[in-house]
Amino acid sequence: MIAEQSRSPPGLPLSINFKIPANWTPGQALAVFELLDDLRDQIGAHYSVELFELSREQHLHARTDQDDSKVEDQSF
Repeated sequence: MIAEQSRSPPGLPLSINFKIPANWTPGQALAVFELLDDLRDQIGAHYSVELFELSREQHLHARTDQDDSKVEDQSF
């Protein structure tokens, strides 16, 4: 079920919010879970090198950002 859309502020990408029903049967939940798992596998197979490189870049940037935010206390 798609949630009611609110207007995005200018400059922000349009997104779609989904509400997940709380009354799925275990079989329905498993079917959706397997679909998402298969989708992840297909995307990974098609974009494997690009995804690896992007993930690596993001990880390196995150580490650099963390290192920059560390402030050494030299007051003693």
